Amino acid sequence: MIPLLSRPKLATKAKLRLDRIANKYFLLAPEKGLALNRTGSAISQLCTGTHTVQAIIEELCSSHPSAERALIESEVLAFLQSLLDRGLIEAEV
Repeated sequence: MIPLLSRPKLATKAKLRLDRIANKYFLLAPEKGLALNRTGSAISQLCTGTHTVQAIIEELCSSHPSAERALIESEVLAFLQSLLDRGLIEAEV
């Protein structure tokens, strides 16, 4: 599992792009593409290498105060781990 104190950032080969026609973000890499929902977009935009996983969770909890913290945390961790497994992000500790 991705550590809470790691600082995820997009992999060198990955680019976050907004499709202005669909008004939707895509995470693109050579021979790969991932359409992101609003939550995935928000998380991906915070993957700059300056925010820790914990800070990303805190940011989303602040943006969605009615949501359960445990649910946000588990979903953020699962999403980041899937991006890490696909080679779309790197996580520095």
